[in-house]
Amino acid sequence: MDLDDFDAAIEQLPIENEPSLNAHSPKEAVAYVDAQWYTLLNRRGRWMDLVGDYAGSEPFVVDGEALLQLVLDDPLLALGRKDDVSFQIVHAIYSLERVLHEISRRSTNFEIVFWHENRYTTLLYGDDDYASASRSLARTILFNHLTSLDIPVHTFLDTSDPAWLSYQRHKKPMFVMTNDGGVVEESSSSAHAERVLLQRVFVYTLLSQGVSVTLLKGAEYRDSKILSFVYEQRVDSDPKSRFRNEFWLAVQNASQALAANEKELRGGISTAPLKAVEPLSTRDLSARLIQDLSQPEVSHCEFFSELLQLFIAHILYVPHLGLKERARPPVPLPPALTDLVVSSFLPRVFLSLEAGASAVTVDGRVFAALLDYVLRAQDASLSSLITPDIASAVDALWSQAHLRTPDFVALRVRFPATTVTQANGVHDDLRLSLLPFQHPLFDEELAAIRIEADEASDEEEEDPSHLEFNTLFSDTQHWHNHKRAILPPHLGGTDAQGPMSEWQRKRQLRSEQRFMSKLQWQAETLTGAYGTPLQQLVIPSAAVARKSKAGTAPNVKAEDAPTSKPAKGAPGKKGKKETLSSADKIRLANQAKKQAKEDESNVHWWQEQLDAIEEKTTSAKVVAIEHLMRNKRTKEGWLSVEVRLYRIHLEFSRWLEDPHRESAAARDRYIVSIMCMVKDLFESKELFPTAVKKLAGCMAALGFEEYIDNLADAATISKEDRELHFEFVKVVKSKTGHAVHKWMRITEDPVVWQLRLFGEYMDRSMDSQSDPRVAFKPDAWQRKVLDCLDRNESVLVAAPTSAGKTFISYYAMEKLLRSSDDDILVYVAPTKALVSQIAAEVYARFRKELNGKACWAIHTRDYRVHNPQNCQILVTVPEMLATMLLSPPLARTWTPRIKRIILDEIHTIGQQEGGAVWEQIILLAPCPLIGLSATIGEPEKFNAWLASVQEAHGFKHTFIHHPHRYSHLRKFTYLLQPDNKPAPFNGITEYRKTERMRFVHPISMLSFGARSLPPDFSLEAADCLSLYRAFESFRDKLGFDLDALNPTRFFSDSKGTLLKQKDILRYEAALTKHVSELMESTDPQDPNSVLNGVIKKVSDPVLDQADQRYIPTSSEFFQNLITLVSDLQANGDLPALLFNFDRKVCEKMAKAILDVLEKAESQWRENSPEWKRKVKQWELWVSKAKERERQAERLKKVKKEDEHPGAAAEPETSWEASFDPEDPSPQFSFAGTSPAFTKSDLDEEIKALARWSSAPEWALRALRRGIGVHHSGMNKHYRTLVESLYRSGFLRVVIATGTLALGINAPTKTSVFCGDSPYLTALMYRQCAGRAGRRGFDLLGKVVFYGLPMDRCQRLVLSKLPSLGGNFPLTSTMVLRLFNLLQGSNNAPVAQDAIRSMLRLPHISFVSEVGREQLLHHIRFSIDYLRRSGLLDAEGNPINLFGVAAHLYYTEPSNMALVALLRHGVIHRICNQSNIVAAKRDLLLLLCHLFGRRYLPRAYASATYLRNITRKSPSVVVLPPMPEDARKVLLQHEEHIKRVFTGYALAYVSHHAELLGEDTKLPFSGKTLCDAGKEEASPFRTQLLQTSVSTAARSPFVATSGHGDSFGSVSELTNTSRRGLHLNEYAIPSMRQYTSVPGQDNEEFALNAYLLDFYTHGQTAALKAANGIREGEVWYLLQDFSLTLKTIRTGLIQLLQKASANASRADSLAGDELSDIDSGYGTLDPAEADPDAEGSDAGGESFKRPVGVTDRDWRVFEVLNAVTTEFDEKFRAIWA
Repeated sequence: MDLDDFDAAIEQLPIENEPSLNAHSPKEAVAYVDAQWYTLLNRRGRWMDLVGDYAGSEPFVVDGEALLQLVLDDPLLALGRKDDVSFQIVHAIYSLERVLHEISRRSTNFEIVFWHENRYTTLLYGDDDYASASRSLARTILFNHLTSLDIPVHTFLDTSDPAWLSYQRHKKPMFVMTNDGGVVEESSSSAHAERVLLQRVFVYTLLSQGVSVTLLKGAEYRDSKILSFVYEQRVDSDPKSRFRNEFWLAVQNASQALAANEKELRGGISTAPLKAVEPLSTRDLSARLIQDLSQPEVSHCEFFSELLQLFIAHILYVPHLGLKERARPPVPLPPALTDLVVSSFLPRVFLSLEAGASAVTVDGRVFAALLDYVLRAQDASLSSLITPDIASAVDALWSQAHLRTPDFVALRVRFPATTVTQANGVHDDLRLSLLPFQHPLFDEELAAIRIEADEASDEEEEDPSHLEFNTLFSDTQHWHNHKRAILPPHLGGTDAQGPMSEWQRKRQLRSEQRFMSKLQWQAETLTGAYGTPLQQLVIPSAAVARKSKAGTAPNVKAEDAPTSKPAKGAPGKKGKKETLSSADKIRLANQAKKQAKEDESNVHWWQEQLDAIEEKTTSAKVVAIEHLMRNKRTKEGWLSVEVRLYRIHLEFSRWLEDPHRESAAARDRYIVSIMCMVKDLFESKELFPTAVKKLAGCMAALGFEEYIDNLADAATISKEDRELHFEFVKVVKSKTGHAVHKWMRITEDPVVWQLRLFGEYMDRSMDSQSDPRVAFKPDAWQRKVLDCLDRNESVLVAAPTSAGKTFISYYAMEKLLRSSDDDILVYVAPTKALVSQIAAEVYARFRKELNGKACWAIHTRDYRVHNPQNCQILVTVPEMLATMLLSPPLARTWTPRIKRIILDEIHTIGQQEGGAVWEQIILLAPCPLIGLSATIGEPEKFNAWLASVQEAHGFKHTFIHHPHRYSHLRKFTYLLQPDNKPAPFNGITEYRKTERMRFVHPISMLSFGARSLPPDFSLEAADCLSLYRAFESFRDKLGFDLDALNPTRFFSDSKGTLLKQKDILRYEAALTKHVSELMESTDPQDPNSVLNGVIKKVSDPVLDQADQRYIPTSSEFFQNLITLVSDLQANGDLPALLFNFDRKVCEKMAKAILDVLEKAESQWRENSPEWKRKVKQWELWVSKAKERERQAERLKKVKKEDEHPGAAAEPETSWEASFDPEDPSPQFSFAGTSPAFTKSDLDEEIKALARWSSAPEWALRALRRGIGVHHSGMNKHYRTLVESLYRSGFLRVVIATGTLALGINAPTKTSVFCGDSPYLTALMYRQCAGRAGRRGFDLLGKVVFYGLPMDRCQRLVLSKLPSLGGNFPLTSTMVLRLFNLLQGSNNAPVAQDAIRSMLRLPHISFVSEVGREQLLHHIRFSIDYLRRSGLLDAEGNPINLFGVAAHLYYTEPSNMALVALLRHGVIHRICNQSNIVAAKRDLLLLLCHLFGRRYLPRAYASATYLRNITRKSPSVVVLPPMPEDARKVLLQHEEHIKRVFTGYALAYVSHHAELLGEDTKLPFSGKTLCDAGKEEASPFRTQLLQTSVSTAARSPFVATSGHGDSFGSVSELTNTSRRGLHLNEYAIPSMRQYTSVPGQDNEEFALNAYLLDFYTHGQTAALKAANGIREGEVWYLLQDFSLTLKTIRTGLIQLLQKASANASRADSLAGDELSDIDSGYGTLDPAEADPDAEGSDAGGESFKRPVGVTDRDWRVFEVLNAVTTEFDEKFRAIWA
């Protein structure tokens, strides 16, 4: 379903005709399938975090063959390599376990599947027999090893194997991690093309079977994420029809050709499907091998007997060797002998060994070493070289087989040993000794690791000609704008801008006024938890409050609260009667008088109202009374009781008048309505005896007599009785008290009735009690939170949306505002939308006069409101707070004043983008935290880490988990079936609702095949009842006592009290316990199981008969939207939020609905006589306007005003005055009526939007019809308007991406999920669904699935939340910024404390395995790296290019690469070219490589496809290589980094050798391989020990392939280091990604040239079609790069200013005159742009060349500034 037209964009490019296709050419077949399908699939693919952003905790499959290919293709593995006698299976097993360890650390819910038909890509038949035979044996051994691990392994023949199809139905894997076979080049062999072809077909088949695919090769394991391309499944019942018959013939031919190659190698026998084989003992294996190879039909190579005997000896010898002896360098055998062994001998041996070899019986290098040793030995006999035991065992086997005695002398003569002397495996020490460094704080903390620095170290020579070096850096400027200082003037900051002109001042003031008026209006639409408007609280300044302490204390703490009543049993004064003073007596008398007067007035008013409605119908009376109930008079006192009693009386009257009154449906409807009112009235504080009597009568009439006493006992009833002013309908007989109408009584047990119908109206409180600290009755868990805040503790609260978390933040704010005028509370929200909403809410709740300071401020990356450093409540995004906490100027003045940080939606710490910033805030926070989230998966692990950090800072921490929602969510699916055409839409009034909205019982979801219930699985009361009844149908087959679950028996202890939500939770737990037991014990595939029977019983039969896998086409999806929204309207389910996670699709949905409404309206207006009559009347009225004006003038002149008091105004009150034919007709609009919002208000807002913003015209038309769109690409003012209109009830349909999912106050009745998306995850589903049914608005929320297949809905509802992912926060840049914080703040105490506590944590991150000791090592070597990079001096002061590195912290390691290129003059060389155009392009190309890295799958970047696409598109698509001198510098830098961190690894190992011990355990299973036996010494063993490769940092398993402690790259260092060294590749600023070439260097993906292309042509359409960038992403990607360019420019300006030794002081003096007004607008995000704010890019244009700057340096600035300005202009043009 291509909803976003993404595929359509490429189809519009005139691609050349489909390639030729010959069934006998596999290359042509691959070219054909790639052109027709695979490149398009690649274009759609998304680079995603498979766990955090895609699958969560859902099961997935790892393709076993792809896994083995990844292991066997490792360039470090010595196995099956040409001209190398080796078979290092121990290394292969280690690599296999390492990959499994990487995956399982992030998700344990995966299984391994082998498809027999996929074996060819592993075995590589047809290329080289030695490689194929080696890989075949390795595959068998690795498979055997896999089956011994704690991971399920399955084998199937192919994708059509019924066993696989059954597995897929049963396990429902979310995706398969596999490979695509790679690309076919001109030079590729036919066999390679055949393998690629089969692999493509495999991927195609999986996708058409409904399983998504991701690539295993090239996946990145970064922190807690697995990043790779995701290709989404598209179910296809006839997949073959897509391609021509010749293609399928080519596939068949390829399969046959590969099978023929296999048979040729294996002597006519095909490989059997894999199955676990028990390894044979060495003796049995040797005997089997001899037997196989001595068959008469087996032809023997030269010296066969000698080679075989040595091979047998090696088999018997290897088990006695440890890992150390098996660490062998390559053996230099004579080339002729090597050729003989690898081409004729080993292939046959390896194939024979498949029957029972294992990792401890075969080692190619040991065999080669033995062969070499025999060639060099003087003594011919084997027994003299190896131990006698083994020699005699070999002889015994030899004589049994009657084989020729080997002639080793002849072997030596034929192959003389090579004269090359064997080099020992120990390489030269490439470590760099540490540069000297000292710093008081770090010296103290790093003392534990004592690594000596070399005073005379070879510090790299700097080239001082590029910019200025060895200058201290002071971090005082704004990052995107060098003119703005960090500190405000009152704290000593100086901005470089001069004083503002009068015009600038006015413009800024206008902008701020407009912002505040918007905020004011936004605040008015916000409501509290119970749907009531917020009341602003005026808080006196703390100084004033202290002065007036004689008055009442503020209501903050429980102990401060005024006590209104003495507590029961409180010690009072005895014996003395309380006496009232005269003044008190007078006061009481006056009060009583006033009350009596009020009562009299109310009686009179109420009687008038009753008389006025006397003649109306019952229905009209109901409307009138409901209107009166909103009147302030009827809100309290006896009148509130009587009015509500009258409403109950009317409900009975309406029932009695109903013609179907005795039907079951009418009875249910009226009883529910009456019981709700009765229950609510019993809770009133103003009840009087008569009212109680009437209520009791109502309950008796309905059959609820047993509940009367309990309700009456709990009620507050006044002693004074009153008579009613109306006659209550007679429903019980006055004498007997029996019901007058028997048919009114319920016909079932009251408990069953409550379960069936009353669930959503039950009392939902959880141990609520009054608490003087808050205005409502908090639940027990909420009181616990209040206690923690009062004790100034840190707290993490995990509670679902609607549970009642909101008050926590505002309680903390009020507490802080009351207690101090200086303290600060920072509220951190993850999105800008949430920031502005919270600010509006703070504005609506609190006012405090602070004499020059603001009560609150906003600070985001794009704008500021008020001064963030001069307020008490700062609302911000995480990036800004982290920047402020790391800002040296603020560490002395601002940071120490922070007393509380609130982290809202704290689960976003697990996101791929920006998660590390949250961790930095937690680590640096100088105060207790409040963490809030509705969706933390497995929160205990995260909480343990959070507690450890808070305790290190000296704060007690508490975790509070409340699992229950306040309101239930009821699920529905909107049933669309093939050929469902929407009926013609003729307006809402004429619409007849369809039956497509089908209820989905939570238990019916289990047909999906889930193996367990998620923790938040819940049942409503009615669901519990239907589940019990379903169980009853299978009573005989159940293995438990069903009677205990009979509702009447289960709730017998609650007899006489109405059921509460608490009781239902108990019942639900008892029922679901048995459901879980059934799930565990039954086979989901068994249609006759009890569980499947129960599921069928509770399922909707209509849904059962429908095609549940059907996905509507794109046109069906959009056409039926009007029916969906109209059905929601007809069911009373608006307002609704419709979610889709693609911005373009949201807009298309809104346009589709708008289009239908507008067309239907214009058609109706053309044909409606009623409309034409109305318009004519209005036109006539308009034509008489002049006449009315004249009449009004005449009336003004008449002195006697009382003759015609209303004559002038009368015409204006007519309907014509408010009529406008341009307005939508109500029956073609979903807009609601809003008392807070008039039509003129809307007109004004829309006019302002049309004038000032980039909101599209159709979006403004849609607003008038009650439809809004909300996504981050829409203009900010439009979005804010949508939020406010939605809250005020005018907009009733809002179509949104995830922007409304995170905590935005947008209470909705219904959340609708429209269409599928890879971003619709378990987490996102819960966030979006949680918007429905908000506390205080609805008792029930509804969730509707539209355009999703049923199994996808089930997966969403039943999937568990993924546990939080995290990041390693201490990167090299972070270490640098910590030094900057210390140096710039002059070692401020708050900075020292934060860093100390950070360095003393047991674990720096909740996902890190790095302990404290190793962290200290990491920091010490990061310091050394920073010293060598010229960013830190010997005393820990940031120097030189620090500003560039630090300001780009979020891009590491790109920032470090930029620094290296600046230091080595590469950027100077590029910018100083004579051709400015070439200079700009080359600079941009380099910056694209560093800061705009977006991968392209290799198939998409293939030469053929690119030729095709770039002919017709202005884009080059694939990024050209970076300039060679830049690559060279980065290669050197990578070498440098590698040496520094190799030094770190070696130093850590040598310091902790004892602690680390021998590394003999495998990384995933922890099993030990190669446990050396105590074999007696022999000459050969001595030789092995002497020549083995010794390692310290390298894993001994990898060393068996001959690798010592010399590493090829940082990546190799981190991936092959020994156990106990938790090296994080992404915490080390490696340059490998910039220097590697796609297709070589094991680099899997090419780079997208989208930024370079955009700079060249400025066309977003080309980016979408050719570069494959989705429309919804373009804006973000370009904005990010634009901000990066500005940041680099600011850093450069600061450097040039320093480089100018003789800069005049004039500029710096200008700051003294700076105005005190802080506009608050930094660099603007275009969507956030304010029309009055600066439009131009205020950065480089105004910067003048400082004195003393060299021409070369200035040219760098000019080129960079030109690129920044040009890019920004093109970027602005696309949204202008």
